[in-house]
Amino acid sequence: MPSLGEMIAPRRLGTDFRWLLSSSWTSNLGDGIALSAAPLLIASMTSSPILVASGAMMQFLPWLLFGLFAGSVADHHDRRRLVMIANSARAVVVLALVVFIVTGYANVWLVLATAFLYGTAEVFADSAGSTLLPMLVRPADLGIGNARLQAGYLVANQLAGPPLGAFLFAVGSFWPFVVQIVCVSLAVILISRIAHTPVPEQAATPEGAKPHPIREGLRWLRANPPVRTLVLIILVFNITWAAPWSILVLYATEHLNMGAVGFGALTTASALGGLISVAGFGWLERHVSFATLMRVCLSLEVLMHLAFALTTTGWVAFALMFGFGAYAFVWATISTTVRQRLVPMELQGRIASVNMVGVFGGLVIGQLLGGLIAQAWGLTAPWWFAFGGSAITLLLVWRPISNIAAAKPVIGEEA
Repeated sequence: MPSLGEMIAPRRLGTDFRWLLSSSWTSNLGDGIALSAAPLLIASMTSSPILVASGAMMQFLPWLLFGLFAGSVADHHDRRRLVMIANSARAVVVLALVVFIVTGYANVWLVLATAFLYGTAEVFADSAGSTLLPMLVRPADLGIGNARLQAGYLVANQLAGPPLGAFLFAVGSFWPFVVQIVCVSLAVILISRIAHTPVPEQAATPEGAKPHPIREGLRWLRANPPVRTLVLIILVFNITWAAPWSILVLYATEHLNMGAVGFGALTTASALGGLISVAGFGWLERHVSFATLMRVCLSLEVLMHLAFALTTTGWVAFALMFGFGAYAFVWATISTTVRQRLVPMELQGRIASVNMVGVFGGLVIGQLLGGLIAQAWGLTAPWWFAFGGSAITLLLVWRPISNIAAAKPVIGEEA
């Protein structure tokens, strides 16, 4: 029987993958702690809903402002070193916040500025970090590698981090951020153990031609239908997903009468569902085609929106959220794996950043639409919007999904 370490990080993936995995899990724990502590800190300083909501927006905004540039930087520099520098910057930003809290000079505007600076550093860390796995493992192992990274996100960021952050905040408002600094700093040390990752070689260009790096990536994306379609699917489904999620707290507390504790438990149910998929992903990857899995996941998304629009019972919502976590984990792992297999190594950063700009752009658009729709037609209306929008999108991409899953990988078989 294989050891626990072998089950979590198979030896065939290599020592460098284990350093990457441990760094990712540690960093995710720090982010999970801040996930609950940061809103609590802002709420302790102001009762304005706009300012409270701005805390999350300040971390979304850098992706829209700097995402494409960060992807270009990742494709032209040592990616491991970029992750180390960006994470070090995150630790310094949080350290400054801790100093302001301890000395009594912290206020809501300073916290929002910290969130923006932290989010900016995170853009560069994530843009470079998302390119490391294809450099460390064979294309055939990208699925299981991404599954293990996603597992760390579920356990550390979604399950363990938020309650730990809330507990530490109750002890003292600065303690969650002190622990976050420790986690991020440790993540820097762990990723430094990875063997040097060379600067990606850029494709040869005619003498005298110097294409703009960002435009070069966008041109490649425009000319590659499978990856282009995948990015568009992610954009649209994030719009439809974010619309009802933007008012989920009101839907849970007022429509389902679940209370604050029940609302918080919905996130836990989603993470638990994801853990089930962690355990079963290897089997799914071996026995079910990616095209089938992609269609099943997107179909379940459509049906979930419909079920949420119709239900009036809390326990049904828990079951739905558990199912959502299960298929959302599978979709996230597959979509990332497919993109990494199809994108040339020298473009990994730029295409990943376009994908993330689509994710956060979709979240911003969806959240705005969700609030407007709920204000005009009630708390279940965003779910109906999400059901209709995702159903139409699924019909349009049903056939192209086969081309996405069957497209020939462009990165070599050797890591």
